[in-house]
Amino acid sequence: MSEQFPRFFRLQQLFDAPSLADPVAATRAAMAALPASKFVKGGMTVAVGAGSRGITNHDVIVRAVCEELKRLGAKPFIVPAMGSHGGATAEGQRDVLARYGITEAAMGVPIQSSMEVVELERDPELGFIVYQDKNAAGADAVVVVNRIKPHTDFHGPVESGLMKMCAIGLGKQKGAHQFHQASARMRHDRVLLAAGREVLKLSKVAFGVGIIENPAHGTARVVAVSAAELEREEPKLLDEARQLMPRLPFDEVDLLIVDEIGKNLSGTGLDTNVIRREPEGSFLKPGPNAVRRVYARSLHPDSYGNATGVGLADFIHDRLLRAMDEKATWVNAITALTPVNARVPIHLPTDREALEVALATSGLPDTRRVKALWIKNTVSCEALLASEAYLEETRRRADLRAVGELQPLAFDANGDLVAAF
Repeated sequence: MSEQFPRFFRLQQLFDAPSLADPVAATRAAMAALPASKFVKGGMTVAVGAGSRGITNHDVIVRAVCEELKRLGAKPFIVPAMGSHGGATAEGQRDVLARYGITEAAMGVPIQSSMEVVELERDPELGFIVYQDKNAAGADAVVVVNRIKPHTDFHGPVESGLMKMCAIGLGKQKGAHQFHQASARMRHDRVLLAAGREVLKLSKVAFGVGIIENPAHGTARVVAVSAAELEREEPKLLDEARQLMPRLPFDEVDLLIVDEIGKNLSGTGLDTNVIRREPEGSFLKPGPNAVRRVYARSLHPDSYGNATGVGLADFIHDRLLRAMDEKATWVNAITALTPVNARVPIHLPTDREALEVALATSGLPDTRRVKALWIKNTVSCEALLASEAYLEETRRRADLRAVGELQPLAFDANGDLVAAF
């Protein structure tokens, strides 16, 4: 049966992108340039919001923020600012932070994790309640730390980043659910801006520390922005992040093999900006140059069983299904009002069988000519495997480099792929 599989070669995307050698020094410099001392005084309690994504240098940047706040004489503590993630439990969210190295011992400050919220306001225009984490609301000031990037579900002036963490992450499960309910009636971007404005107006958010990553999942920039300037400045930072986001190297992709999905990797498990598919409630819409078939092989252990985004794939390995925590996945899909993200696709016991089925649905008489890519996950796409059909174009492009020779796919005795990354 192996004759039906295309041969693959290793492919490297070549980027001319910024990369910080010392993210700690960059964080301290950003806070000094703000300056943080304008907003934080000695003796103040400061809640530092940290999220649930696999952000490079997340722990060292959060620690640097806490250290700078302590240097100013403040008493910082960390709160999980991640909506319904971590199974929508206080302990689950504490555990999510621990997976990223954000613990009380490592950060040198307390972590106050709770799903309790306070009501900031009932917005008569939007018809929903603005919530905030109870511990954050009780502090003298709030500082949010998050990566700024294009969102997986919508596009607008602000997407994933600091205002979203203020409006949704700090709103915990109640706030996230309210946001998605309102977004079902109105545009996501309008609701996010309105809710973000209310949180910034009614709460004690002092400033945010934004992280921008390069296409290789490295830290490109750290910037501090005051709450008063956030709505004006974050769209500029989002544009910068959009230029640096990871991308597949080709427009036409018949089959994408993904080693791992996970909530820690993307809000939708699989970054929709990479696979070019968009979930909308109960439906899955193709974006421009959408990947035709997606095969997902496993669930990242740091996703805590949350397999949201599994519905974005066409085929999955049985091991992914076994790792799926239905309750955690359903809570996320229900909160986000996107049941399509939790639907289980065709699942098979081995990679060989899954690929045979995927190729059989490609529509190509000679499946060895399929345009297929194999990536570890959608966080970083700089190193990947590409099928033989891409070799000629790769040789013509200065931004791509073929590494090594064409090789057939290698399977172990169980019929599973031999690890490539």
